[in-house]
Amino acid sequence: MIDADWSLIGLGALAGALASALFFAGLAWGMRMALRRRHPTPVLLLSAALRMAALMAAGLWVAGQGTGMLAGFALGFLAARLGILLIARRPGRAEGATWN
Repeated sequence: MIDADWSLIGLGALAGALASALFFAGLAWGMRMALRRRHPTPVLLLSAALRMAALMAAGLWVAGQGTGMLAGFALGFLAARLGILLIARRPGRAEGATWN
């Protein structure tokens, strides 16, 4: 029988959910900043590089803690991603036509 350390899996899931929330909050902030600029490419590139580096650093740290924590991290990240996407894709309010 496989002996799983559920506390490490839970801690990994918590870390994954937090990493996912920060990753997608950074994405939203970077997009908001880029859409205000005349030349959005540098903002988008910097935002992507920072988010990827932070996620890789968190993933490497978690991987060093053990496979159970890494599995929890992946599951937590994907679960939070699913929740964030469900919230983001909610249908908006129906607004009337804005033309005259």
